[in-house]
Amino acid sequence: MSPTGPWVVYLIRCRGGRLYCGITNDFAARWASHQAGKGARFTRAFPPEAVEMVVPVAGRSAALSLEARVKRLPKEKKREALQCLLP
Repeated sequence: MSPTGPWVVYLIRCRGGRLYCGITNDFAARWASHQAGKGARFTRAFPPEAVEMVVPVAGRSAALSLEARVKRLPKEKKREALQCLLP
């Protein structure tokens, strides 16, 4: 993926109320791939319904670290973990 913009951590609500957390530096393209069924295995199995939030981070390393922490949290805590980082 070529550098196109700032890195973000995003949360998507998928079928069945499930949440998917991911990172990208081109959210529009990544969202389009999820919607087209070409994104992550999870979003192919549970199609995306809505974007919950998109949180800008300092860089790729910070995005990977935050994504890993959020993915370990229970569903109820994922939104809270990212919400506190929004401006």
